[in-house]
Amino acid sequence: MNAPQTKIVQDPIQIAQQLAKTFAETAAERDKQGGNPKTERDLIRQSGLLSLSIPKEFGGQGENWKTIFKTIQTIAQVDSSLAHVYGFHHLLIATVQLFAQKKQYAPWFQQTAEQHLFWGNTLNPLDKRTTATQVSEEEFIFHGDKSFCSGSMDSDILLCSGFNDAGKLLIGVIPTAREGVSFLGDWNNMGQRQTDSGTSHFEQVKIHENELLLNPGPLSTPYSSLRPLIAQLIFVHLFLGVAEGAFEVARETVQQQKAWSKSLVENAVNDPFTQKHFAEFYVQLEGVRLLANKAVETLQKAWDIGESLDAEQRGEVSIAIATAKIATTNTSLYITQNIFQVMGARATTAKLNLDRFWRNVRTQTLHDPIDYKYQEVGEWVLTGKVPDPSFYS
Repeated sequence: MNAPQTKIVQDPIQIAQQLAKTFAETAAERDKQGGNPKTERDLIRQSGLLSLSIPKEFGGQGENWKTIFKTIQTIAQVDSSLAHVYGFHHLLIATVQLFAQKKQYAPWFQQTAEQHLFWGNTLNPLDKRTTATQVSEEEFIFHGDKSFCSGSMDSDILLCSGFNDAGKLLIGVIPTAREGVSFLGDWNNMGQRQTDSGTSHFEQVKIHENELLLNPGPLSTPYSSLRPLIAQLIFVHLFLGVAEGAFEVARETVQQQKAWSKSLVENAVNDPFTQKHFAEFYVQLEGVRLLANKAVETLQKAWDIGESLDAEQRGEVSIAIATAKIATTNTSLYITQNIFQVMGARATTAKLNLDRFWRNVRTQTLHDPIDYKYQEVGEWVLTGKVPDPSFYS
């Protein structure tokens, strides 16, 4: 009698590395094209990575945050647009866990794990153009527009929001294909060109009461207020991944180059000025990796505490992530700009499209002003006050 075969489960980071290798082949050209990366999103669906953050009891993999962020970082090394929408998928899964109860989100998670569903974002609480009108005890109507809806197109499930007559934010979970939901396809920015972060339109869209995240709801407890911190930590790993990707492209290029004509050495790798630049890149990367790891550890600890998390513990996570956000913002912008200093004029050819690294982090680092992260950390250093919870900190 044959022994039962053991199912081999591949490591998520290895899967992310394989995806990154595939995405790298077309990343430069797709960045020029913009639009929706349907083929690549389907590869992410097929990879099984969309179930990483879903608890095992609902058919997911129940992975820790360290692994989830590492997969985001790995994909960002070659394609930060795909890393963005993939990272936001896991943010939206976490949002539902933080804002709702298990009985409500269990079927959504089970369906997501079974069918490899991709979640999209039409939340954006700063855009108040979508209204939420209650028309019966069990039904609401969402109507209006939402901007910056990353990953909404080609998604299967949407996290959406609207404001009621009293100015209260209501957040719902609906199928993307629901009648009245449409996408304008108007995202045409200099960077993150395949995130589909344009405008979504809700034309009298029906939202059932059991689709609204009311208990405990957004930012109502220190634990539910972890949501914006997870979003910030996604950006940290996005920026870090882009910086690492730019660094690797520069290193591989320089290893094949001759030194500048005035140099006293033949090969660029032996030029002391080139070596100095790479040392600076490396030191900055090592520093932000340590800060990112510390931030992940503090988040995971808070996540594990759960609903018993207090305001001070939540504040510790906020400071760790704000510190990492400042460092990764500065490092990613510095490296993606200065790789050209070591690669030379040939690296500026349009065919290579290497400016996409800088354009992508420059676009995404403007998501919220870094000055306010400095303010939060500075205030904490001087007074001990941790940042108040908001949708961006």
